[in-house]
Amino acid sequence: MLNQLLVHQLRRRVEASGLPFVVELWNGERVGTAADAVVRVRLQRPSSLKAMADPSLGALARAYVEGGLDLVGDVRDILALGDRLCNAGDCAPKIGSEGWKWWRHTRARDRRNIQYHYDVSNDFYGLWLDARRVYSCAYFKAADMSLDAAQEAKLEHICRKLDLHPGERFLDIGCGWGGLILHAAERYGVHAAGITLSDDQLAYVGRQIAARGLGDRVEVRKMDYRDVPELGGYDKIASVGMFEHVGRANLAVYFDKIMALLKPGGLVLNHGITAAATGSGGLGSGISEFIDDYVFPGGELVHASDVLRAAASSGLECLDAENLRPHYGKTLWHWVARLEQRADEARRLIGEQKYRIWRIYMAGSAHAFDRGWMELWQVLAGKGVGGSQPNYPFRRDFIYRGE
Repeated sequence: MLNQLLVHQLRRRVEASGLPFVVELWNGERVGTAADAVVRVRLQRPSSLKAMADPSLGALARAYVEGGLDLVGDVRDILALGDRLCNAGDCAPKIGSEGWKWWRHTRARDRRNIQYHYDVSNDFYGLWLDARRVYSCAYFKAADMSLDAAQEAKLEHICRKLDLHPGERFLDIGCGWGGLILHAAERYGVHAAGITLSDDQLAYVGRQIAARGLGDRVEVRKMDYRDVPELGGYDKIASVGMFEHVGRANLAVYFDKIMALLKPGGLVLNHGITAAATGSGGLGSGISEFIDDYVFPGGELVHASDVLRAAASSGLECLDAENLRPHYGKTLWHWVARLEQRADEARRLIGEQKYRIWRIYMAGSAHAFDRGWMELWQVLAGKGVGGSQPNYPFRRDFIYRGE
């Protein structure tokens, strides 16, 4: 009886939506007009009816990942139709914060969370990332740039903003697969250190350092940012794609630590995903809960104004801020296309469920950036010298000189 009621509810929703998709039930019955369908949803079992009859984006993603339904069609069409079907609109953020959950960001839990996301398989990430395996927003100086060229441009953009010089000590907090520290050492002659909590990344970066003959100038450590010991030891610091793991409750700890690690006059560039709405407690329509359960456990997004406030409260002077939101949508669509092109290899490496997680997560994130639900901010800040300004030209033209 319940199933019949849910099928009736589903039929009314599909017909009222006027959207070009069809739902195929486990018993062969169809709901919707197949003739003009650009998306087909195949329900594999009755328990998935509720996700379609009373949908949210998070519930649909869960059902897809758990194998309760299959999504057939171009992933951009799937996301656009899902958005409209769920009346997600601007995906109104939840009000409030989960920052009171201090236990979400203990050292042990942060280590487990990082390893859950990144220690999937180096070979898996290698299928769809660029040659340097840069797992963060690229910088498309031209619309037709390849992903590899755009990631190279992003690394260069960061190094120029930090005004790197030969011999400087440079720290990358959350160094990933080493793209930035290797680029900075090879192109700018710095002495670079990268830290990560991922065993897979640690091993990969170590091999890259040895292969490039950079052992005298580049090192990688498995270390929490809170435990880096060289107080006042770094001229420049970058944190790229790691800030999302810090947590609202730890913003002061994070920026206090960066302030302590910088030499007087030093610069830091913080590159991270932020919420588009002030006071946001996460994306609505069940998206934040899905991401926390399946993708980035412990991840939290704050607004760019919170970044500036926290950095300033730690004594850092904010010098420059740039929103790269459109660049991240474009980056993610590149990743999705490359992953789908090598879907069979991905499934062999990590299995069907994890393949679905990464496919729907990255496509959903691309859609969210395109819709303006999330943003990506690069914030450059500095540590003053004896109460005076950081060592910064205070003009942007030096960043672009010679391009």
